[in-house]
Amino acid sequence: MRKSSPKAEVAMKNKRNRFGRLLWKAFWYGIATVSLSIVFYGLTALFFSTPEEKRLIRENRMYRDLYPDLLDKERLLGDVVEGLQEKDNNLYRGLFYTEAPAPDPLTAADVIADSDTLSDNFYLSYSASKSETAMKMASRVEENFREIFETLVQRRDTVPPLTLPIGNMSYIRTGASVGMKVHPFMKVEMRHDGIDLVARPGEPVYAAAAGTVVSVERSAGGLGNVVEISHGNGFVTRYACLSDVSVSRGNRVKAGKQIGTVGISRGSFAPHLHYEVRCKGKVLDPVHHFFASATPAEYANMLFMSVSTGQSMD
Repeated sequence: MRKSSPKAEVAMKNKRNRFGRLLWKAFWYGIATVSLSIVFYGLTALFFSTPEEKRLIRENRMYRDLYPDLLDKERLLGDVVEGLQEKDNNLYRGLFYTEAPAPDPLTAADVIADSDTLSDNFYLSYSASKSETAMKMASRVEENFREIFETLVQRRDTVPPLTLPIGNMSYIRTGASVGMKVHPFMKVEMRHDGIDLVARPGEPVYAAAAGTVVSVERSAGGLGNVVEISHGNGFVTRYACLSDVSVSRGNRVKAGKQIGTVGISRGSFAPHLHYEVRCKGKVLDPVHHFFASATPAEYANMLFMSVSTGQSMD
């Protein structure tokens, strides 16, 4: 076997060294290329944005600007939902002496299954309690009718304000009337001197009878903008929580004359008209003056709604 010469071995060794150096240079060249690419991409991403990135940036800015307003609305909605639940609870406490049903009640199958385990005594006591509640409510309605007739007999020479202050009035828009009612925000019972009539913002408000505007109060808080009209014989009506007022102090108005529009003040739970009727300084229940402008059935429903609603809207 022939042995390679020393020169051939040296040449082979040099060739391997050159190949190794070439591989080493190629390796570092690759590292440098990748590093430069990363740096270049980072700088490009830092100073330049793709159309998609620009769109996302705009959306993020919009959401950031809208977030405080959305947060306020979320708090307001929370208060509204809490207020509605409280109102439902008050209605059920007054009518059935129990809390309002949960938003996710039991299924009909569960109720039927549970009803089989109830005794006859339960049904008897339950029916008796409901009958007692209905009798109490009927007594209150009867007392209201008696007060109306007594007022008409004693004051035949007077003409009380009998026109509804809102057009197309329905009993379902009747809220809490005069008495101790739960305040929608403070959640405590407070004196309520008028009746709440639910209405849309901007809905016209009319004078309940002919008279003279004796006062126009403008305020953002409390009952908001208030118009007071004197009708003679000691009768005065007050219209509160108004948005726009279209009359001035001293103006003479006819029954049905528009005096403003429905609004909402900072102290209000929702848009509505707070309507008051007074006679010689005494607070009267406005619902007693609605019977002349509604059918008997509609008026009876208005009366029921006004005495059974336990929470005011202002």
